Amino acid sequence: MISITGREFDRLLAEFAHEAIHLETRDAYGTVVELPHFARWAAGESDDLEWLRGWCSTLREHAAAERSVRRARIVSEPLSDYQRWSHSIAWPMVDAGEDIRWVPRVLVSSIALPGNDFYLFDQRYVVFLHYAGNGLATGYSLSTDADDIQLCRTAFDTVWKLAIPHREYQPV
Repeated sequence: MISITGREFDRLLAEFAHEAIHLETRDAYGTVVELPHFARWAAGESDDLEWLRGWCSTLREHAAAERSVRRARIVSEPLSDYQRWSHSIAWPMVDAGEDIRWVPRVLVSSIALPGNDFYLFDQRYVVFLHYAGNGLATGYSLSTDADDIQLCRTAFDTVWKLAIPHREYQPV
């Protein structure tokens, strides 16, 4: 496993050939990009979601090229404030082509999950996402190890079978 930069991760996210799958397991994140928008939402202020435009453009490009982007979010219910906000802003990404699904945490108790969130690209490499306790991103590590890839693929596929499409998920 090797450490990679945020720029390297962004390149992988933009340049995969067929499929990117993403498993999220935390109830709260604190990414530098999201924090000000989450704070505005928490204060009851509106957000035009202009800051999502770049990601949504990338998603449309992937969809046009028939590349799949899927995300499964394992969440505690009732949802944390962060996840309620995340649910409320997911529509532009879904409309742009990302298949986002939600899985109540109570359903995954007997599923073997990796210790960190991850992206698996083209079943060739996995990028583990590392976070501090407060949800701030602290780094990325890339693995091409067959066991890591198999663990992540199996975990994602098992979770995905239980996942509720964004359009159908009604937060508790």
